[in-house]
Amino acid sequence: MSILVLLRHGQSQWNLENRFTGWVDVDLTPEGEAQARSAGEQIAAAGIRFDRAYSSVLTRANRTAQIALDAAGQGSLPLIRDWRLNERHYGGLTGLNKAETAALHGDDQVKVWRRSYDVPPPPLAPGGEYDFAADSRYAGQALPDTESLKTTLDRVEPYWDAEIAPRLKAGETVLVAAHGNSLRAIVKLLFGVADDRIVDVEIPTGNPLLIELDANLKPVASRYLDPARAQPLPAL
Repeated sequence: MSILVLLRHGQSQWNLENRFTGWVDVDLTPEGEAQARSAGEQIAAAGIRFDRAYSSVLTRANRTAQIALDAAGQGSLPLIRDWRLNERHYGGLTGLNKAETAALHGDDQVKVWRRSYDVPPPPLAPGGEYDFAADSRYAGQALPDTESLKTTLDRVEPYWDAEIAPRLKAGETVLVAAHGNSLRAIVKLLFGVADDRIVDVEIPTGNPLLIELDANLKPVASRYLDPARAQPLPAL
């Protein structure tokens, strides 16, 4: 039996402003920091001790992981960062206010871009404010200019298979602090959620999702540590 904890970052400044964030490196709000601390306290209360911790390369996920680990009394655990755990790339929607985007393009079109499994938003134009090609964190990588949940999963899955899954199969207890869509990709892999159902899976900010896995990494139990802020989980 191994244990995986998935932790979506706490509330970010652009969550608060209702903007499409994607790969833009915004920080946590004070509320987001409080959510991360609470997550760590819940982890400590549950008696969970991690062998390994992973995060995306984005500040809001890094800081959530570190604040939570500090609050759990495990702040010295090294944090392994990888861009393949980043949030979904929102392409040409990046930086836009969601309500204003709906007013411009229509609610139905924005719902398709946000919630469909395999329809990405329009691509991001090169050379603009949110072009990440010059960011040293992605040096030498072939970067997307937009992503659907499907293509997000396509980049998460190889990293999961190569790096995280072997640790769990070895019996380690693992934390993954990342983002709504990269974590939904992991949930889809583990629970075998159908393409047309994964869009209904919501992962709340700053609420640790504890998943117990058998030797084949099949979930045998799952729960949010803060039941008051839980969302429905896929059936086992």
